[in-house]
Amino acid sequence: MQKKSVPTFPKRFLWGASTSSHQVEGNTHNQWTVWELENAKALATKAEYVLKDLENWEQIKTEAKSPANYAAGDATDHYNRYEEDFQIIKQLNMNAYRYSIEWSRVEPEEGAWNAEAIEHYKIYTARLRALGIEPIVTLFHFTLPVWFAAKGGFEKRSNIKYFVRYAEKIMNELGPHVKIVVTLNEPTVYAVESYHEHHWPPALVHKKYKVWRVINNMARAHRQTAKMLHAMNRRYKVTIAHNSMYFYPGDNAWLSRVSAQIMQYMQDDYFLRKIIKHCDVLGVNFYFSNRVYGYRVHNPNERLSDVGWDLSPSHIQYVLERLYQKYKLPLIVTESGLADGDDSQRRWFITQQLVGMQKALDEGVDLRGYLHWSLLDNFEWAYGKWPRYGLVHVDYKTQQRTPRPSAIWFGKVIRSLRVADS
Repeated sequence: MQKKSVPTFPKRFLWGASTSSHQVEGNTHNQWTVWELENAKALATKAEYVLKDLENWEQIKTEAKSPANYAAGDATDHYNRYEEDFQIIKQLNMNAYRYSIEWSRVEPEEGAWNAEAIEHYKIYTARLRALGIEPIVTLFHFTLPVWFAAKGGFEKRSNIKYFVRYAEKIMNELGPHVKIVVTLNEPTVYAVESYHEHHWPPALVHKKYKVWRVINNMARAHRQTAKMLHAMNRRYKVTIAHNSMYFYPGDNAWLSRVSAQIMQYMQDDYFLRKIIKHCDVLGVNFYFSNRVYGYRVHNPNERLSDVGWDLSPSHIQYVLERLYQKYKLPLIVTESGLADGDDSQRRWFITQQLVGMQKALDEGVDLRGYLHWSLLDNFEWAYGKWPRYGLVHVDYKTQQRTPRPSAIWFGKVIRSLRVADS
């Protein structure tokens, strides 16, 4: 019987997971903290109306209808328990970890730097490097200091200088231990959810026009930050984490094909064309695809995540191929995962993605890494704590960490792939 071949990935391929500060650290104070406390009761009250059609509603309704679900609070206490979490990363045979700096910790008041918080992140990052884990630092992951938000945040071009100053301060401190820097996480998602859909702060009603202003200002923020970082040290590989989807026509109708192309352009190219010349690699976040009939999205919904997202993990191949063919930059999957509380679909999801990535590599795509979202169960923004994205289950009462069966399996897969590629 012929031995089944092991997929091959490039040498020094980055295998890891991602988190963000507000979602896991605990006890933050930023514009999100303020907003979630103001809106927790309202979110809990309308949870049944918003979520009752989910297949798992009966399992989640107690949490989803509780105001406590919508306040991050201690989250997973990663700020204090990071050493334990780093050991889990090692146990899972990962060699990379993406995390974010909490701007509100290091600059809680305008121009007032918190030396203790900065020292924490320096020790944190150095520890990753000492463990042989590539630190991938993200400077913005949806949260802003209260003072910066009060100035209008990214609504105002004049505020960009504060972000660049913060980035310069942090990278001056972390610099020796970091090579890959993500300036902004999903800037288009942030702009749309915060200024168009009103799901996130500042949730300004009748201010939808600001979405375009914010998108353009965030593009400027990336460009200016990238220039500053390259002047600081040319070894930095600067990128963003761009949320992409694969839009595809559900039939051969002219309208379906044209609509899918327009939607793809708005999803990817409108923003990327503004910043791509200031990226050394391109970070890609991928969660689902959209099937287009006419001018509407109608997904097959054969498999759904716990938050009701259509699951088409193998489509990561088409996302990677399109972005590489169009922009000719090395790619890193900076996030991809699913809410799967009972861990019934995560192994299948990752398997499909491994196959999709291998096919993309076979087509010549320069893919450098895959970071699963998320390492830990975490506070999932306006959904709160009930969605379970973690490779590692977290008991929010005791903060006990338990790697899920899919995580143990994935760790073994990573080990075999790293051995095969060594």
